[in-house]
Amino acid sequence: MRLEPGFWAHPGTVPRTGPGERRAARTVAVLTARHAARSAAVWGALFGVLIMNEALSWRKSFPTASSREEFAHTLGANNGLSAIIGPARQVDTIGGFVAWRVFGLLIIIGTIWGLLTATRLLRREEDAGRWELLLAGRTSRRHATAQGLAGLAAGWLVLWGLTTALTVAAGLSREVGFTVSASLFYATASTVGAAMFLAVGALAGQLAPTRRQANGLGAIVFAACYLIRMIADAGTGQSWLRWASPLGWIENLRPLTGSQPLALVPIVLLTAGCAWAAVALAGRRDLAAAVLTRSRPPRAGTRFLGGAGALGVHLERWGVLSWTVGLGALTLVFGVVARSAAEGNVAVDSIQSQLGHLGAHPVSPEAAWIGYELLFVATLLAFAAAGQISALRGEEAEGHLDHLLARSVTRTAWLTARLGLAAAFVLAAGLAIGLGGWLGMASRESEVGLSAMVRAGLNSTVPALFVLGLGALLFGLAPRLAMPVLYGVILWSFLVEIIGSSISDNHWLLDTAVLTHLGPVPATDLNWTAISVLTGAGVIAAVAGLAAFRRRDLVAA
Repeated sequence: MRLEPGFWAHPGTVPRTGPGERRAARTVAVLTARHAARSAAVWGALFGVLIMNEALSWRKSFPTASSREEFAHTLGANNGLSAIIGPARQVDTIGGFVAWRVFGLLIIIGTIWGLLTATRLLRREEDAGRWELLLAGRTSRRHATAQGLAGLAAGWLVLWGLTTALTVAAGLSREVGFTVSASLFYATASTVGAAMFLAVGALAGQLAPTRRQANGLGAIVFAACYLIRMIADAGTGQSWLRWASPLGWIENLRPLTGSQPLALVPIVLLTAGCAWAAVALAGRRDLAAAVLTRSRPPRAGTRFLGGAGALGVHLERWGVLSWTVGLGALTLVFGVVARSAAEGNVAVDSIQSQLGHLGAHPVSPEAAWIGYELLFVATLLAFAAAGQISALRGEEAEGHLDHLLARSVTRTAWLTARLGLAAAFVLAAGLAIGLGGWLGMASRESEVGLSAMVRAGLNSTVPALFVLGLGALLFGLAPRLAMPVLYGVILWSFLVEIIGSSISDNHWLLDTAVLTHLGPVPATDLNWTAISVLTGAGVIAAVAGLAAFRRRDLVAA
């Protein structure tokens, strides 16, 4: 019998580990980093494109000193707008305008991304039972959690790196003129909320027994921080309250408008504290348990076991609800912004000129502004639709679909039900977008009515429906390439729509973007021809994808 090295070692000593064991000890970090980096790359590119667009379009939006002064006066007097997206500081300068225009939006999107990513890659993996296999080896619960946090940190670095690269590139332009250090600080401030809520999400996953409840805890923390920050910025004389909110700390960094790096201290301390607490709590609880346990066991239920459609509702209901409510709330904010900007004649000429490339004729300032803002919302809805395809691919890659199809459920029934639910979600989100925008503008008397905004909201769903069809086709033909290709199509479309329309009149280039075919409703009428073509193409692609899926083998991760 051959004895392993270290067999006769003293019981208190630790055997030496070879290269294979060291690689195994890093498995959680590698897997978490790989998954986090994928979504971080998409959002990092989107963050950078948004910053570049606003920086490069500033001089076209405000060509004269008088227009800049009028813009600054309008925003400075609007306490409601300051409460929603933050105070306007030095907006008569390019740095102040870029800081005001997208900084608040990036903070919100980044914190939500961080929270959902942390709970998805840590708590959901544990709920699914995959951590049992990892912890059966030489990895302890604390070590595995620390590795998971390291993987999340790697994902954040991807987000920060892409945002920084594009911000620096824009800053080096002669039209912008940001220093490299100013661009670096702005990119860091824009993404530091994501890092903070990655740690908050990891801690919530230790406290709550399920991912859904962890998301709920994180949402409560986010809502409380946002509410405190709103009170501080509402012009009530309570500006000191910014120091009582982590979102206020980010705002106090003041990038491009008198940067205050000392505000990073509480942000770093909170992030490190949450990460340390998550690791410490992981070693004090059992696997699949939580610090905040139920007083009674959950009730058993069979209402979601009636078929593939019911199962899809059970799996996706909270994500769908979050996207729908979030897009409606975001459009409500955009409605308020459009109303205030139109009253102050803020960059109306520039926006109308840019929308003219997309087929919009001279319209009211409100319609021009909300039509422009809905281009961003339509892109987010397309990302949400792509997320539904990602969920399909995840079920297949993780082996869950094998067990489902081994029973009486057919491939056709499963994929048809899931695509139908995804389409219903997109339409519901479009309705929420229309209602949210109307409520935002209807806070005062508006020229854009409810019916026009409902049409605009439904118009925003057409790119998402096309993405669903294209995603189904890619899922049926090349499942491993489906998500990279699909996200690439959406990002390219957004890039051409937002930046290409302002620098080029080449219709061949503009036509490669899905969004350019529809027009910025309500700044223009519905293009029924484009709607019919894109929707029909999506349906045909979905049918072809269904046929391809029926004939191929299931593909693991």
